[in-house]
Amino acid sequence: MSLAKWMTRTAAVVMASLALSGFTSAAPITLATKSFTEQHILSAITVQWLRKKGFEVEPKTNIATTIGRNAMINKQIDMTWEYTGTSLIIFNHIDKPMSTEEGYQTVKKLDAKLGLVWLDPAPMNNTYAFAMQRKRAEAEGIETMSQLVAKIEQVRQNDPDNNWMLGLDLEFSGRSDGMKPLQKTYNMVLDRPQIRQMDPGLVYNAVRDGFVDAGLIYTTDGRVKGFDLKVLQDDKHFFPSYAVTPVVRADTLKAHSGLAEALNALSPLITDDAITELNKRVDIDHQSPQQVARDFLQSKGML
Repeated sequence: MSLAKWMTRTAAVVMASLALSGFTSAAPITLATKSFTEQHILSAITVQWLRKKGFEVEPKTNIATTIGRNAMINKQIDMTWEYTGTSLIIFNHIDKPMSTEEGYQTVKKLDAKLGLVWLDPAPMNNTYAFAMQRKRAEAEGIETMSQLVAKIEQVRQNDPDNNWMLGLDLEFSGRSDGMKPLQKTYNMVLDRPQIRQMDPGLVYNAVRDGFVDAGLIYTTDGRVKGFDLKVLQDDKHFFPSYAVTPVVRADTLKAHSGLAEALNALSPLITDDAITELNKRVDIDHQSPQQVARDFLQSKGML
């Protein structure tokens, strides 16, 4: 065999091998994630999984929500994990109550016009909720927001010197879609001294330590599990769904064959229980996002 034919055949074999491994010669995929624990974990999981599948990924962490959004539209970022509620309310200014599926289909349709593709949503919902100490909630027989409101009103009427205290972050207290419409939905009467405004991160500690009787939290925060808090059911469906979903530019999916399939294989694994446990391991047990991501993927047989 001549040298030229040998080099041609060898090159063909190498290219075929790279194709089978999922290798792509396109530019690296830039992945933007926000500046909190859950997003750092999602970034680590995605980077490790996509690299295992042969994709070259460049993570960009601690990107502000609106900056990341504009960067995707301007083709500076290729993909992100976005929440349906964020897209509805922040990006599209829609505050109409919607089911989880309706919200997903709405943002998917709207973003398609911008060249952004919403892939399969994860079966998790990192939305707002109120939480109590678990032992306190069980002793009081409180499982839902309506039951919490009834208890608050009972105490307010019969024991005004011992009013229940609610811990809220400053943003939610003043938002047009925050505390006031929540009170209207649940017919919740509160006196001003019943509301304690604080940094969002301090609400969990305040509930755990009994400084407030109930507090506004994020449902998948690791401290919910780490502090053994009881998340109360939003039985009147006030809070929108925040299902996290991989969102990728359409031209990026076209340039990287198999990317959509790889990401859609991840989504079903990101459940409420799974991400809450991973958040706990980072925030409470002080493990790194990279380590918990590796352990998670290995537990699923994906590494």
